[in-house]
Amino acid sequence: MSHDLVCRGVNVRFGQFHALRDINVSFQPNRVTALIGPNGAGKTTLMNVLSGLQKHSGQVLLGDQDISGLRPDRRAGLGISRSFQIVAVFPDMTVFENMRLALQPNALAWSMPWRSIHGYRDLAADAAARLETFGLHDVADRPAAELSHGQQKLLELALSLASDPKVLLLDEPLAGVGHGDAKTFVQTLGRISEGRTTVLVEHNMDVVLNVADHIIVLADGSLFAQGTPAEIRADRKVRDVFLGQSA
Repeated sequence: MSHDLVCRGVNVRFGQFHALRDINVSFQPNRVTALIGPNGAGKTTLMNVLSGLQKHSGQVLLGDQDISGLRPDRRAGLGISRSFQIVAVFPDMTVFENMRLALQPNALAWSMPWRSIHGYRDLAADAAARLETFGLHDVADRPAAELSHGQQKLLELALSLASDPKVLLLDEPLAGVGHGDAKTFVQTLGRISEGRTTVLVEHNMDVVLNVADHIIVLADGSLFAQGTPAEIRADRKVRDVFLGQSA
């Protein structure tokens, strides 16, 4: 199955308010597509449409399959994973336990109920390897609540990849993350986006212009502009309205 994610004529209304207006966009594999725009532009609403959390008119296609009517769990089964603005980890569990738990549904599909979780060495090795990929191996035995906010966001990103999704939806993954952690996060995002369709909502324009392969600009629920980072940076109407004259 192709992992192009496509919106055709997507509209969302909340009463008289038109949150999204005739959105026709595509998100392609092996690249990071950033959604930008002012508050209320429709970015998170569009992310909710893509993940199945928001009812809409029009179509959402994953490859050749119309997924418009599918629930979030059905979309997850097709390889779509979503992270949210608010950190969603188990704070009292260790970092390692969080990672192992996220891996269990796929790894232990045929597990024996009388066998202790500690006996699954391959599962433990996989969890440890993934934490090392995200630079979290040194804090694997610490409760997630003790991590910095940036480390918690990295852990959440690692958890969202536990099922090896083909489509990754990231809603403000750097919200509240300090500069040092942000640099690590961006480097990690560059690595994990390979082979995936990645959609990123992010307010940090330095991050967007450096990590995105394609940028979609929304305003008042409509498509305002789209193009490469260089094209968006050079677009006078985008620069004047969103990026500032110095961008």
